[in-house]
Amino acid sequence: MESSAAIDRLSALAQPGRLDVFRLLVRAGPDGIPAGEIAATLGLAPNTLSSQLAILVHAGLLTSAREGRVIRYAARPEALSELIVYLMDDCCGGRPEICRPVEEAARAACCAPPKSKTPRVRA
Repeated sequence: MESSAAIDRLSALAQPGRLDVFRLLVRAGPDGIPAGEIAATLGLAPNTLSSQLAILVHAGLLTSAREGRVIRYAARPEALSELIVYLMDDCCGGRPEICRPVEEAARAACCAPPKSKTPRVRA
């Protein structure tokens, strides 16, 4: 991964609304969610959501697919994996045992059942 791609992805996630959108779509799985449902679930105005989604798509964190008049968005978990691998590359000066707890925690988080079906809504 190029450092510019890592910066784009980190920047895209460094805003509360975009982070909420990404986390919601990660929970939704590969089928994703239509834009209108994302807006309703998170309580975002359609124009605000549209710009948030565009930034996340541009960073390579989401995909979009048109279904008639609806656009369905889905997270790209592999994009997050690539980012984590990039950040952890050459971890701990060649001592992988130091990084093992981070890897195990990430794996457990990915495989754990959802904590809650109801996403947080920001005021």
